[in-house]
Amino acid sequence: MLMNLVKAEFRKTTTTGLWWGIMIPTVLIALGWALGTGAIGKSLMDVLNSSDTQDLAEILGIDSSQWQVSVFGMARSINVATVFPMIFGGLAISNEISRRTITTTFLTAPNRVAALSAKLLVYLAWGAIFGVAIVASVSVGIVFTSDSSSLPDATGWIAMAGVGILSSILMTMFGVGVGALMTSPIATTIVLILYMLILENGIQLVLAAQGVPSVIGFLPNGSVNGLTGSVAANLFLSTAGVVPDELAEVIRGIAGALGAFDWWLSGLIFLVWTAVFFLGGWAATQRKDIT
Repeated sequence: MLMNLVKAEFRKTTTTGLWWGIMIPTVLIALGWALGTGAIGKSLMDVLNSSDTQDLAEILGIDSSQWQVSVFGMARSINVATVFPMIFGGLAISNEISRRTITTTFLTAPNRVAALSAKLLVYLAWGAIFGVAIVASVSVGIVFTSDSSSLPDATGWIAMAGVGILSSILMTMFGVGVGALMTSPIATTIVLILYMLILENGIQLVLAAQGVPSVIGFLPNGSVNGLTGSVAANLFLSTAGVVPDELAEVIRGIAGALGAFDWWLSGLIFLVWTAVFFLGGWAATQRKDIT
């Protein structure tokens, strides 16, 4: 019975234009950011590998030839692009609630738990689909604009792809939770965009200026960015030689992981945020009057 509900839910999401209407900008933004950040990284490496700079680097004992600067562009591009699956999740569930199409689901399912469980599985799948599309687009853009020496090895690439897909899944479920709580598609979109792209970034600047960047790692955007940013920073530092702690923190900031913890802990923190909103939305939807 559950699989039939899952098939019905998946069919419902694919018969609307929402998924491709958001998938197109997702791919374009991921590709565009990857092309841009990859080009910036290549320009930087061209300067560092010039003859004049190499002489100074040898004096300082720095070997930039093995620097995997492309991982910074990968992390940043993934972080920006995963905003779209978050919006997809929020819009998908809030549209169902506001238009009362969720009523049909509840009436045809044996119970609401089964109906909501089917939705959970479908949105998890959509998060993974968006994640694969994002990682693929970012990979194409980075490869196209970066030198081969600045690219991560196969292990590093798999690590970035893994956290990228995981980030997309969690962001989708985070959006679903917010959308289920707010029920309004417009309000859901505005709140998600304002908070994740504007409000929390302002909070992060204040926290960094106050000398307490570690608090950033506990915030929703800071923790989900730390998921990919920490992996990118670790990959870069693994081939950068001896790096002072102060410079290592700067590198983490460049990767988007300022104040964040290790990738697994950042992921766990954002999972808690996701669970709070998703379970809150689940409870609100479970009690909702469908008449």
